[in-house]
Amino acid sequence: MSGDEIRELIADGSATDLRLDRYLSTATGLPRSQIQRLIKADRVLVDGRHPKASATAHPGQHISLSIPPPQPSTLTPEPIPLDILYEDTDILVLNKSAGLVVHPAPGHQTGTLVHAILHHCPDLPGIGEERRPGIVHRLDKETSGVMVVAKTDTAMASLATQFKGRRVKKTYIALVHGEVKQPEGKIEADIGRHERDRKRMAVCTRKGREAVTIYRVMKRLNGSTLLQLQPHTGRTHQIRVHLSAIGHPVVGDKLYGGRRERKWRMESGEWRVEAERHLLHAWKLGLFHPRTDEWMEFEAPLPLDFTSWLHAEPSTGTTPLGSPPASGSSGHLAPRTSHRSRFLHRHDSGGATPQDLS
Repeated sequence: MSGDEIRELIADGSATDLRLDRYLSTATGLPRSQIQRLIKADRVLVDGRHPKASATAHPGQHISLSIPPPQPSTLTPEPIPLDILYEDTDILVLNKSAGLVVHPAPGHQTGTLVHAILHHCPDLPGIGEERRPGIVHRLDKETSGVMVVAKTDTAMASLATQFKGRRVKKTYIALVHGEVKQPEGKIEADIGRHERDRKRMAVCTRKGREAVTIYRVMKRLNGSTLLQLQPHTGRTHQIRVHLSAIGHPVVGDKLYGGRRERKWRMESGEWRVEAERHLLHAWKLGLFHPRTDEWMEFEAPLPLDFTSWLHAEPSTGTTPLGSPPASGSSGHLAPRTSHRSRFLHRHDSGGATPQDLS
């Protein structure tokens, strides 16, 4: 079709036993939802035939995609303040505040992070999907912390490939109910949509997708634990679901806190502060720059609503929760607690880089 971008490829060995839409998303760096729309619109050919999205890909297949030019965004930019951590011509790295929805969705048609980004980057429309321009990954509404946004098509494709290939290093901080006994551990439990409540995810043995989370205790507090977490996969609500599954839900998690969260609320009169949102923070993000291929790491300090819990003092004769240990204390890392984000670390790709998480 006139004006379309034509991409052609020969399916390699990684296509074995994969759904076509999933394989093409990985191979091209395009969102799976966009691949599905292209297939539905007969813009994908496999060996000269129009396939179904559910078809299985096979090595050696000749695949052609006809990608139409991006449609202008119909979203109206909004002057919402952004806490920018780093920015260049390719990427924007920011510290998302808790309570900010990432992109428009039912019930949230305005006031999202996307509206703020469009105001900051007028040239962004057309990068990625129309309702999610530049968005490569997401954080839940109540989760704060580091996010990266693509400012070019090349950056979008590179970052999408890195996330899908598990080359991005993500580190979170969470305050959870109960005292986690083991100093570190791995949670391996498949995650899928909840059978009865479609708004929730759940650990499931059938039809679930692989999900792996590594955790390490930073500090044991009075009836709770401060954890450092690294998700090796990127399933929806993964950290929250995994922590709930092992009996240590995130403090303030109304969706997955269950009876532990209700009990915490009933006893919260002992404390001067209450968790108005779940206390989960995307602390660090490491990735390869999409143009230079240098390894970059970014850090967002814990926000004040999180640190107020760590520094909370009891109103009646109980022990204060205390604060995170200083950096290097007891061999554990500690998040910074200033109110500003900062660019943490940058070096070329020839230097030392963290181990691949895959």
